[in-house]
Amino acid sequence: MNIKKKIVILIVVIFVLLQFFPVQKPEVLIENPNDFLINTSVPENISTKLKSACYDCHSNESNFPWYANIAPPKWFVFKHINEGRKELNFSNWNALNKDDKVEILDDISTVLMDGEMPLKNYTLLHSEAKLTNEEKEIIINWMDELLESLYE
Repeated sequence: MNIKKKIVILIVVIFVLLQFFPVQKPEVLIENPNDFLINTSVPENISTKLKSACYDCHSNESNFPWYANIAPPKWFVFKHINEGRKELNFSNWNALNKDDKVEILDDISTVLMDGEMPLKNYTLLHSEAKLTNEEKEIIINWMDELLESLYE
């Protein structure tokens, strides 16, 4: 057997073995009574954009693409979702205190303004998550209004 065949077989064996390493899949919950979109009067256009650009990583309503079932991509996807939920989980919005909500709204505006979110590697595979500058501005302005309403 030549060296190329051995390398291919070795790669296939490693790939198959990787599938057996357990990784905790982030839990998906469809009913989230504390969810941001349920407990806040979000305009339809903003709600739609938040769902498509943010909710896969920043809520309990993650939709897993086909490649999230295959190692090693699933490791990256699961880690990314867990980190995203830890940073901001829209599904827990109503359980937060006012100060946390203020901080989160300010952070959302900042990361959108700075172009940090949605992540480039996410929008490469999820074109519906891309936000134009105009869409970002609309979301930021609305978030700022919501932030001000928390002080009323």
